[in-house]
Amino acid sequence: MSAAFTQDLTEAPQAPDGPPAARRPVALVSGGSRGIGRAVVLALAAGGYDVAFCFQSNRTEATNVERAAEAAGGKALGVACDVSDKAAVSRWIAEVEATVGAIELVVNVAGITRDRAMVTMDPADWDRVIDVNLTGTFNVCRVAAFAMLRRRRGCIVNMSSVSGVYGNAGQANYAASKAGIIGLSSTIAKELGPYGIRVNVVAPGLIETDMTAKLGDKRLAAMLGGIPLRRIGQAEEVAEAVKFLASPHASYISGQVIGVDGGLVF
Repeated sequence: MSAAFTQDLTEAPQAPDGPPAARRPVALVSGGSRGIGRAVVLALAAGGYDVAFCFQSNRTEATNVERAAEAAGGKALGVACDVSDKAAVSRWIAEVEATVGAIELVVNVAGITRDRAMVTMDPADWDRVIDVNLTGTFNVCRVAAFAMLRRRRGCIVNMSSVSGVYGNAGQANYAASKAGIIGLSSTIAKELGPYGIRVNVVAPGLIETDMTAKLGDKRLAAMLGGIPLRRIGQAEEVAEAVKFLASPHASYISGQVIGVDGGLVF
């Protein structure tokens, strides 16, 4: 680790004192108010975590997730945060470390789509998708990793997509952002591994969410024809993959991309 990097660690948010075993482990989830993010929050809450998650703007949805997490056996705290804003991410994570506890697990799910053919894509749509999906993942990983490095433990799971593995027509911005997440994750797995921190990627395929609901029956049927399992996936199935990667059963797995896509990419 470089001298400059070591010096930067002194600026990381301080976690509350006390052994981690004295409380439930804390997970941080970006984009946790709906879709795959919501399923991840609930799966982790049921699996023994207290979960701090962020959302873009819908406070009602976030409150519903908090209540569902409590019903599942855990606690959840939703905070509005634009992950593309570095300062906002720093404030959010500092608040979580100070009030909820030391973050043991980070799951980056926050993402948007603004689909269009590359030659007609508005540059502003390119910028926004890259800012939220890729830069947002970098922002959260960077800030959260400082405290993990000091404690020499932690786990990060970043959400990519089959689009980031093999591309998808009409999604140049989205595919580029998701491919970038794979490159980012493989790199930081190498940087953080010597300090006891594992980093992996989950790459979902066609999953039943608000995004896929907009596809229409005809397009959806055509897409299902290319999936060996011949069905759409569920957000809960993606959440189970995240839960596995965060568990002791995956203690020797790092720097990997786990597809949850019904066999679409092989």
